[in-house]
Amino acid sequence: MATRKPVSLVKGDQSLVETWPDEPHRFTEDHVDPFLLYCVKKGASDISIQTDRPVYTEVHGVLYPSTYRPLDAADMNSFLVKIYGPDATARLASGKDLDVSYEIRPDRYSRSRFRVNITAILARGRDAAQITLRVMPAEPPRMSDLNVEQQIIDNWAPRQGMVVITGPTGSGKTTLLAAGNRMLMERTHGCGKMLTYESPIEFTYDTIHSPRSLVSQTEIPRHLPDFAAGVRNALRRKPQIILVGEARDRETISAAIEAAQTGHAVYTTTHTTGVASTVRRMISAFEKEERNERAFALMETLRMIVTQALVPKVNGGRMGVREWMIFPDEVREKLLDMEPDQWSVEIQRMIPFYGQTMGKSATIVFEKGLIEKRFYLLLTAVGGA
Repeated sequence: MATRKPVSLVKGDQSLVETWPDEPHRFTEDHVDPFLLYCVKKGASDISIQTDRPVYTEVHGVLYPSTYRPLDAADMNSFLVKIYGPDATARLASGKDLDVSYEIRPDRYSRSRFRVNITAILARGRDAAQITLRVMPAEPPRMSDLNVEQQIIDNWAPRQGMVVITGPTGSGKTTLLAAGNRMLMERTHGCGKMLTYESPIEFTYDTIHSPRSLVSQTEIPRHLPDFAAGVRNALRRKPQIILVGEARDRETISAAIEAAQTGHAVYTTTHTTGVASTVRRMISAFEKEERNERAFALMETLRMIVTQALVPKVNGGRMGVREWMIFPDEVREKLLDMEPDQWSVEIQRMIPFYGQTMGKSATIVFEKGLIEKRFYLLLTAVGGA
């Protein structure tokens, strides 16, 4: 392997600003895994690989170059083929972005996993690509690692019904779900049979010791075509817990409701910014003629909604700030006696009594000195105090 001396591009911590000491004059598929492992060792949370640019790693929210020279089309092709396969370029040319997971096993005892998005772009007037890799931890975090509030923990494991985790893209929904899964597995009696349907699979549970738990993970669309098909598949496999990676359309929401109605604990995510807007968004997925019927079915199955936002901490890193509401029998009965179009206002009024608003959570962490005032003001503007 041809190598070059590591190059410091800016002054500062050499562990961050030096480029890869084994950078070749031309990347081949054999270079990809060693290079990605080098980025992980640097503490990268994200790696961006783009035609006609150096590779950049993001460490604590700051971008650092990790190659000295920009990558050309031949270099990019090596990354694309190694990470996705030989038909990557053709798939991008068809107008689709690609979401996959990628794993490196340097030895039989360790692994590095990545969530990958590959998107076609224009670079210097030519079609090109950008690969974004999110570095996944070796094992799911614990709820305590994420400072999850006790009321959320206490209501995380209903015997049956639906728990919905919401937030914008990149808000840590999947990480929170994985921490919840770990908590369920590490209970004395385990979690029984858990089926997950994810796109892509990010966290794995091989390292979690739980003799009374059986976790089976299915990747969409690699193993099944969509999330709705996943829920239908789950109902034939007698699980105790079903995790649906994202309830984003009418078919998936209907299937998740059906699973919760038939005695399963169902966990899912959706892209909304608050508890009340989550209910409104899920109901609006249905056609007008069936909306009331599906709304009442949804309310019968809801057990908790948690909305999370990730905010930079004062001393570096990020933390989750959450709005949540639990839906005990008395809440569901009161809402079921009302028309669904009145629910949003009533739920917003109920949140302080059955959970906590985003504004209140932001106030707590701001007064502890954990976040800056500008992020506190953003969160209180969205969630109310």
